[in-house]
Amino acid sequence: MISSAETDEGPIETPEDGVGHSPIQAARLSAREFALALFLIGISTVAALALRPYVTATNLVMVYLLAIVAVAWQCGWPASVFASFLSVAAFDFFCVPPYLTFRVHDYEYVLTFAAMLVVALVISTQTARIRKQAADAIIRQSRSETLFHLSRRLAGRNRVFDMARIAAEYTAEVFEASVVIFLPENDRISFAQRSCDRLPMARDEQPVAQWVMEHGEKAGRGMETHGSATALYFPLKGAREMVGVMGVVPGDKGSFGKDQMQLLEVFAHQISTAMESTRSQHAAETARIQMQTEQMRSSLLSAVSHDLRTPLASITGAASTLRSQGEKLLPETRQELLDSIAEEAERLSRLVSNLLDMTRLESGVELRRDLYPLEEIVGAALQRLESQLSRRRVMTDLPDNLPLVSADDVLLGQLLVNLLENATKYTPEGTPIEVVAESSGDAITLEVRDRGPGFAPQEEQRVFEKFYRGRSDCARGAGLGLAICQAIAQVHGGTIEAFNRAGGGAVFRIRLPLGGVP
Repeated sequence: MISSAETDEGPIETPEDGVGHSPIQAARLSAREFALALFLIGISTVAALALRPYVTATNLVMVYLLAIVAVAWQCGWPASVFASFLSVAAFDFFCVPPYLTFRVHDYEYVLTFAAMLVVALVISTQTARIRKQAADAIIRQSRSETLFHLSRRLAGRNRVFDMARIAAEYTAEVFEASVVIFLPENDRISFAQRSCDRLPMARDEQPVAQWVMEHGEKAGRGMETHGSATALYFPLKGAREMVGVMGVVPGDKGSFGKDQMQLLEVFAHQISTAMESTRSQHAAETARIQMQTEQMRSSLLSAVSHDLRTPLASITGAASTLRSQGEKLLPETRQELLDSIAEEAERLSRLVSNLLDMTRLESGVELRRDLYPLEEIVGAALQRLESQLSRRRVMTDLPDNLPLVSADDVLLGQLLVNLLENATKYTPEGTPIEVVAESSGDAITLEVRDRGPGFAPQEEQRVFEKFYRGRSDCARGAGLGLAICQAIAQVHGGTIEAFNRAGGGAVFRIRLPLGGVP
């Protein structure tokens, strides 16, 4: 039998076992089938009596065989067998002389009776087998559709509790029962940790659910174990661990048939597999985040400890020398020590500033946008790095017709400072640096080019990672400058990319949207 449960995806058919009928319902169904068989054989007899004057007796067998096919198609195998024997008796009684008696004058009809009975039984058996195969195919199809809709409802859920709630609601909808999924807490089942607010079973059945959790076997209503319980409990057992227990309280029928029990177990297995997969993904994501955090912490400690210790040691050494031997030193030496203190202090200030900027950008920053000429931002950045670029040839190509750029001038200037400072670190002294800009429709493109060694293979994307430093041994820094550049470009809605330059060198290209700016 097939029952239909209406869902948002359409009607879902769920199989029910014929054994699930009550004895009274089974008796009524059998009585209806036998009555139908008797009626169809009666109709065939009336037709045979009408044809008897015009058709030979052996040809009247076909009338009864048609009735047997109809009975076998509409009824079960017992009714079909009953119709087979009844048709042979009716044929002998009404169609074989002498009529209205079971005596036969011509014993050749005995062979006809035997052949008729064999053919009728074969038709009944094969038709019943075909009906059973068709019913099994419908059951398999309905199961596949039901499991597909369950999988589709669970797909995309990234919280175990949400999956438990949706799975319990859908299972209750399909089986017309009350379903609750209990989630474990420290390997213990608590009825407080459940998928819904209403609890359809008694609270004193919590030990039954705990037994199912510990043994991984179903128990409860109608089972050998804890059979007096009001609910039937299924273990939600994944490939590696138990993820919960599903409690099912049958509806008006009071029990589940064999096929429904099997489908409930399949439901439990699919739900547990999906929940275990989600838990594994959460564990893997947590482990990945922890690993990244540890890597970042290690990189931060390594970079900061080195880059803080070096300028502090220089400042401390120079200051100690000036304090202890300041009067004995030559004016030139004192000036060199003072310059060293100022340079290292400035370097230390940049390091702390980069750390603070990275923290501020990652936590979210509110842009103070306004319209600025790009040449003003570029000029301010070049002026800030005047001492570092004094031994460089810096060439700028900024067309006069460039549109105004809508940006936070402080952040965009910091982006340019970081790119120019990066070029001075990773290129030989004396090599040129170019700053080129152009407008292309809805965006403005700014490039910083150098003639250094360029990037190693697969390094173009890694240079924007936090705490990543290039292959140059002489470059110093925490590896945050380019990460800050990428963050600034992204908060402006733009992009930044790096690639090797033809003929040697590196190019950093920033693309900022104009957004209708004139």
